[in-house]
Amino acid sequence: MSFNDDEPIVAPQDDSGEKSRPFVAGKTQARIFNKTKAPLEESEFKVMLELTGAGSSKNRPGVDLVTVLDVSKSMRGNKLAKLKIAMQFVIKKLSPIDRLSVVTFAGNSRRLCPLRQITETSQAEIEKMVNALVAVGNTNITAGLQTGLKVLNDRNLTSGRVVGIMLMSDGDQNAGCNAANVQIGDVPVHTFGFGADHDPRNNLSIAFSQCLAGLLTVVVQDLKLTVTREEDESTIQNVYAGDYPFEDNDDADDAISVTILFGDLYDKEVRKVLVELLLPAVKIRRGADILKITYTYSTGEGKLFEATPLTVTVSRVGKSEEPEREEVMIEENRLQTAQMMKEARIMADNKKLVDARMKIVEAENSLEDVDDDSNLLIKMLKSELQQLKKLLKCQEIYEKQGRPFALSSETSHERQRFASRGDDVENLRLFATPRMDNYLQQAKLFDEDPSKPLPTVDDDVKQEIAANPLSFVVGALSYYIQTAIQSLKSIENLLDSGR
Repeated sequence: MSFNDDEPIVAPQDDSGEKSRPFVAGKTQARIFNKTKAPLEESEFKVMLELTGAGSSKNRPGVDLVTVLDVSKSMRGNKLAKLKIAMQFVIKKLSPIDRLSVVTFAGNSRRLCPLRQITETSQAEIEKMVNALVAVGNTNITAGLQTGLKVLNDRNLTSGRVVGIMLMSDGDQNAGCNAANVQIGDVPVHTFGFGADHDPRNNLSIAFSQCLAGLLTVVVQDLKLTVTREEDESTIQNVYAGDYPFEDNDDADDAISVTILFGDLYDKEVRKVLVELLLPAVKIRRGADILKITYTYSTGEGKLFEATPLTVTVSRVGKSEEPEREEVMIEENRLQTAQMMKEARIMADNKKLVDARMKIVEAENSLEDVDDDSNLLIKMLKSELQQLKKLLKCQEIYEKQGRPFALSSETSHERQRFASRGDDVENLRLFATPRMDNYLQQAKLFDEDPSKPLPTVDDDVKQEIAANPLSFVVGALSYYIQTAIQSLKSIENLLDSGR
């Protein structure tokens, strides 16, 4: 059976006579952090790049979302009730540029509806469909996931769309093949689980809301960042960007350039890349271009934007005692902490809980040496370590709660993207965006009383613009200013070389 019956997007009639022309430039802001000086002798040198989603989500691309829901018999009672409330939140938040399909699974899977454009009519019909769900049968996660993927892969309308699957289950698969073996391709699959020790007071709406806040604020797609060495001036030794795919352009054992494929970037979301270079020895004091940075992305309108290349320049001096940039050291601490948590998780998987706890204590001690205790990221890292250490008390607690927490934490750090983990969703906000913070509060209120009106996604955008009226032009202005500064530096370098 083919699922090519996705509904077309029928644009609502606009009688205002005004058509918004979104800025393509500046939807991603780039910042560079590095020391300004390097010694004459051969030396290692670090550069940190920071890309931030900028602008307004007013002109965001539409979302094609498939929710894959567990309706097996173990979901009976409060779990299913909570699921229905969380789904109501999702349905009410989507707008006419978005489409939603609902897939359920128990012993087998079933597509309840195709990708439907969100209108008042479809919202009411999908809500009625979800509220009629009953829990019965086994748990075949594989069947549900495969059907959800087929809904997206068989679509007619694909250009410029943001896609995602939200998969929710309360337990281990007891029917069908192993869901971990399903090939998902490039489709982001966001998983949610009640768990064996589910507390019915937990708010599933919050977890759903955080995922939705990201999907509804995608500002660029297909984001690619390339760092290129400057011949005879630098060698790329390492590039740290998590587990994002990358492409090397190698010359023998020497990386000429490295390209990182980030994909979608949310508004105000940040991607940091740490580049370790080796600078060769030079004989005289002089300025040197040591790294070239380029990045490209596409927008919801399908336009490809290539940013003006940026160049990292340093002064080669007799001796440099310039301290490392604080931003670089903070990122190094995050990377080290994430690696130590991963090592602790592997130890715990091998039933070496004592070693795992000692590794977490080692990570805590390393953070104690950081001077800036006021840094919010450092505070969150410390909180993350404390929570994981509590979940390593015994093997049973680790298997039920600790391992899911650790795996979610690993994914969050590798992707530099918020992921709910543990019970402290409100305080452990690593990588959360402002829209996620807003939806956190909305979801809490909605869960208490789903009958109260919920702000639409358009209301959310209006609120953000009212708080920052220039948000839709600031990114473009910053980009053009940065480009002008880069041009002036290039002219200065040419004049210096001619003296």
